[in-house]
Amino acid sequence: MEAFDAFEREIWAGRAEPYARTFGLLCARTVPALLDAGGLADDGSAKGVRLLDVGTGPGTAAAAAVARGAAVTAVDAEPSMVALAAAAVPAAGVSVAVLPELPFPDGAFDVAVANFVVNHMARPRAGLAELRRVVRPGGRVAVTVWASPRAPGQALLGRAAAEAGASRPDGIPEGLDADEDFPRTPEGLAALLSGAGLSDVVCTPLHWDHVVDPELWWSGATAGIGVLSQIVSRQPPTVVARIRGTYDELSAAFRRPDGLLALPHTALLAHGTV
Repeated sequence: MEAFDAFEREIWAGRAEPYARTFGLLCARTVPALLDAGGLADDGSAKGVRLLDVGTGPGTAAAAAVARGAAVTAVDAEPSMVALAAAAVPAAGVSVAVLPELPFPDGAFDVAVANFVVNHMARPRAGLAELRRVVRPGGRVAVTVWASPRAPGQALLGRAAAEAGASRPDGIPEGLDADEDFPRTPEGLAALLSGAGLSDVVCTPLHWDHVVDPELWWSGATAGIGVLSQIVSRQPPTVVARIRGTYDELSAAFRRPDGLLALPHTALLAHGTV
């Protein structure tokens, strides 16, 4: 678990800007549904609701929650993300903090949200239990993760790396320990939230096509953002070139007449009550 967490800290260090302009745009798609699931209505009734955005990244969910009238506190484990979010969302209180040990008292918030954060934790159960702790009784916790098996668009870069013969470099963990992992299915994520002590848990798949310039998408694959990007960026130049060629071939199936890619993605959105 320590190796997994250390690797996560390493691969995100200083990468807020490239993430925000590449994969961050993809992750932003689920934010409105995430806030809805947290009970933060977009009708003016959320004014003053105390919301915690954990793993805020560039502050996308925090900004959307502020726009709905919430009093937002946002945290992230990566200082460069905190700096970017603080500049983007001056109305929110933004600081460095790491699950599963948050610097807040019990019941400090009405809602806690975590957009694609649980999948980056070595101890997801402990992380969810911590979110439950800092939310008042009757409040909500809402989270998203990527579904498994991966949708065709999400699998594109991985397929390109595999078909080009890329090997997994040393030092990249295979994944969570067996006793900490969970199925990335509606049932698996719902059980994770229930096991953390949340009630009335609901989990829903979200499907959409992420429309993106193929060069922008490839730039994310070579910037070291996330595990797959680390696998690609650590290959010898000749292998990276093969991956790029294979990516170009495979991406043709998703190319629109305007040259952009329409990449199908599937995420899981789950929420429960404290």
